[in-house]
Amino acid sequence: MLSEQSAATVRATLPAVGAAIGEITERFYARLFDAHPDLLRNLFNRGNQASGAQKQALAGSIAAFATHLVDHTDQRPDQMLQRIAHKHASLGVVPEQYPVVHEHLFAAIAEVLGDAVTAEVAAAWTEVYWLMANALIAIEKRLYEESGGQGWQPWEVVERVEETADVVSFRVRPVGGGAVREFRAGQYVSVRVELADGARQIRQYSLSGAPGESLRQFSVKRVREEASGPEGEVSNRLHARVRVGDVLELSEAYGDLVLGDVAGRPLLLASAGIGVTPMVAMLAALAADGYEAPVTVVHGDRSPADHALRTDHALYADKLADASVHFFYERDAAPGARTGLVDLADVAVAEGTRAYLCGPLPFMRAVRTQLIGKGVAPADIHYEVFGPDLWLAQG
Repeated sequence: MLSEQSAATVRATLPAVGAAIGEITERFYARLFDAHPDLLRNLFNRGNQASGAQKQALAGSIAAFATHLVDHTDQRPDQMLQRIAHKHASLGVVPEQYPVVHEHLFAAIAEVLGDAVTAEVAAAWTEVYWLMANALIAIEKRLYEESGGQGWQPWEVVERVEETADVVSFRVRPVGGGAVREFRAGQYVSVRVELADGARQIRQYSLSGAPGESLRQFSVKRVREEASGPEGEVSNRLHARVRVGDVLELSEAYGDLVLGDVAGRPLLLASAGIGVTPMVAMLAALAADGYEAPVTVVHGDRSPADHALRTDHALYADKLADASVHFFYERDAAPGARTGLVDLADVAVAEGTRAYLCGPLPFMRAVRTQLIGKGVAPADIHYEVFGPDLWLAQG
């Protein structure tokens, strides 16, 4: 992995780089988009750029990767790399883009740190960058091969379901027919949409239907303008404009939050808000497989009316041999549900449980803390963040 000489240099300079990483990423994106404005129009999420979320995520991933390398010189942080690679593959990132990123990232580092970036420092951090980049390129190559290398394909909308006031599910099939490739419960697809200004923006949406169906189903929550960020360009256009018969561009399915070989272990599927979508697909897969081990289903939402796919959520859980369901609503809780935020204090968690989390970051942090307190091993807690992964960026 990282050479001893570079590890020593990175270890010595990591505090300075870490302290300046926010400014470095700010300069990096400014340089990148000045030189390649098409990347902002057609690859990067303009909403996440405007809110600063993507800058935070990049800073967090660089710092986490470098820290891991100097602390564990013979290991790679493969879980983090897998998550990034799946996102890159869903966007269609290619190896030729990595030298472009390197050029502008290291120019930004030199601008911010000035004379502190000696030849030795530059060489050490270049080694860090290419260790990360080459690992991602290799993983992405494998993912493209596994997906059949189809790239973007046209899909026709055959059904549109208004799940809640802010969530719509679209059921789609390949234009011209053809087989629908299998996906793993918990994965997502990228959807590329042309906007009014001609930009072709890309967003990821979890596949919320059951694996093995002849159609694909993904669910979209409308992102409304809030103090924390702008209105969602793509989600609002999909809600307002896309109807049955329209054609959308979709990627193949990607994402590493999948059940895998659970080997009859107790499972806990915890979600909040639109984070319910991959959990419903997981429950559908478990029900279809006749899963017999205990499955604990936890979900939090504003109200039953805001709980997207609520009927399917409960129905698939009811098909399992040994499932317990715990729905929490901030208001209007129906009989059998609880009022308030998700709290696992009174939820039994079996020994050896493997947990899957999806929802807002504060929710997942709180649930993870409670699970660890109940004896669940940190390595058995898996999560999915919609949008930039800010878990590492926020410590």
